[in-house]
This record gives sequence, C-alpha cells and structure tokens, in this order.
Amino acid sequence: MTTTVELVPGLITTRDAIAAAYGCGTFQGIEPADKAGKVFVYSDPSAGEEYGYTFDGRAEDDEFGPLYLYTGAGANGHQQPSGRNGALLTHVEKDRELHLFVAAGKVAGGGAMRQRYIGQMVLDPVKQYDIRRGPGRNRAMRNVLVFRLRPAEGTTPAWTDADRMPAATKSGYEITDPDVVAPARVALPQQDGVKVKKTEQHSTAETIADIPAGQRKVLRREGELVQAFVAHLAAAGHKTHSFQITVAGEAGALTPDLYDATDHALYEAKGLTTRANVRMAIGQLADYRRHIPGDKVLRVAVLLPSEPSADLKDLLGEEYVELVYQTEDGFAGWPLAYNKP
Repeated sequence: MTTTVELVPGLITTRDAIAAAYGCGTFQGIEPADKAGKVFVYSDPSAGEEYGYTFDGRAEDDEFGPLYLYTGAGANGHQQPSGRNGALLTHVEKDRELHLFVAAGKVAGGGAMRQRYIGQMVLDPVKQYDIRRGPGRNRAMRNVLVFRLRPAEGTTPAWTDADRMPAATKSGYEITDPDVVAPARVALPQQDGVKVKKTEQHSTAETIADIPAGQRKVLRREGELVQAFVAHLAAAGHKTHSFQITVAGEAGALTPDLYDATDHALYEAKGLTTRANVRMAIGQLADYRRHIPGDKVLRVAVLLPSEPSADLKDLLGEEYVELVYQTEDGFAGWPLAYNKP
C-alpha cells in the first residue's frame, strides 16, 4: 500500500488522513490496519475526564525507561482482552507495528480532532497491562484494562510535559480483582518503516531494548506464584481481591499484589527470594498499609517462591512483616500466626 503520510514523531495529522493512507477506521481508539501490518492507537486523556478518571498519559519512568499508559476499549462493563483490545495485545505475535497518537486539539474551522504522532511503540514485554477500576459510560464501576506502552527500539518519542498523567486531586481507594495472570513471553520488535525525528528537545534515544530476559522470567514467576496462592486461599474458603490506591498530588496509583479479605491481610509477592527483593517488599508494604482501611490492625506478609535465610526471617520479624513461602506441597507460614502487633 502506498502511503501519503510519513510517520515521523511530532507529525500533526488527522484520523482521516491516517485512514486514507493505511486503510483503517476513524472512530475507535484502537484501529487495526490489517493490510498495512499496523495497529493505530489514539489516546485522548480528556475523554476519561467526563467519567471522573484519566488513566491515559506518560507515567513516571521506571528501571526499564519511559512508559505511556493507555486505556483499553469498552465503554460499559468489564473490559476484556479481546476484540480491539486483543488486536493491541497480539500486535507482536501478528507482526504488526504499533503506533501511538495523542489528541492535539481540533482542526481550525472544523470539528475533527488533530492527532500528534508520538512514535512507534510496543507493549511492555514484562507486563502488558494493569487492571484498574473506573466508571463506564453508564456510571457503573467496572474493570478497565490500562495498557503499558514502551517506545520501540530506535524510536525517539515526540511527547511533551503536557502528556504526563495528571496528579490525583484526592486520596482514596477502589477494590479491584487481582490481576494474577502471569506475563506472556513476547519478543521485542525493532522499529521498522518509521523515521526517527532528531531534535534538540528529543536528543536522547529512548529504548526498552535492554530489558533483560531474566527480569521477564522473574515477573512471570511472580505472577505464577500469586496465581497458586490465590487458588490455595480459595480452596480454604478465603475471599481475595486487591486495591487501586490514589494519593493526592501524585499521578498513577499504588496497586498491591493481593489482599485476603477474610484474614484482613495484605501480601506483596516477589519472584526471587533475595535480600534486595525482601527489602523492597518491606518498603512497599509499609507504604500500602497506610492507605488500607479496616476496623482492626492490617496484617502484612511477604509471599516468596522459597524459604529465605535465617537473617532475612529475623529482618521480617523485626519489621512486623509475616512470611509465607511456597513449598513442594503448598505454602509454609499460612495461616498467618497472630503473634505480632
């Protein structure tokens, strides 16, 4: 297919122009262009504001680099990883490029929305999406898929400070179903057919090519560990969920791994039993527990794939953090003992 639109980060265009060039639709946020081998994603953070939330935007960089969050398709009811959301989820598997646009105001004298091309992206190969809670068009609360987009290798995204997620106006929480599906094994595609715009503003190439395969395996192991423990708790008749915690003045949300509502206990899981992971879990639990409501003391515990050293057990005890770890025939340390304040 001959294109009349040159996809250069920073380009200002319209949906109609992209549709004419690549053969996709013009009305949905996720528009596959099958013959062109592309999936176009149109992000409009203001669209969610009508319903009281905004999940779209440039999130804080993490240890793997830049991250853009994008709310999936589906106006009412729980969003599902199928349909247009499935087109986004399978873009690597089907060898389709993923291209991100952000709404940039209306065309002068018309009603069409201008689109600023950010660049070629790829779903985070460690964790493709988070499950968040937000109202639908019918105002009923539901699960929302918030996709985690990274710049494709070789792409210099044309985003600005205005693309950053807005800070929460108040603190609060919503109950969520835990996302315990282990991250899929996906390859990391390189940029193909998209020019990189080198400017002073975007002088440093941003890439996720250096996400180590080992880290992906650790995150997958963590997901499998939580899955197994949820099944263990369910077999014992316990009800589980998690929380989406917003903090006034901060963008994004805190999302603990697992909450046992029957036992009023919060768990932070780690895919490796190392000192660094245990220390990180202690800090995360200390932060989470400040925001979890309840009429009795919240119990917190680290969930590990194997038994830690004696010194790490002592560290957890001194910090009033319980320990549960996986064994060949189940989980040791559960039920939690009531011997700590």
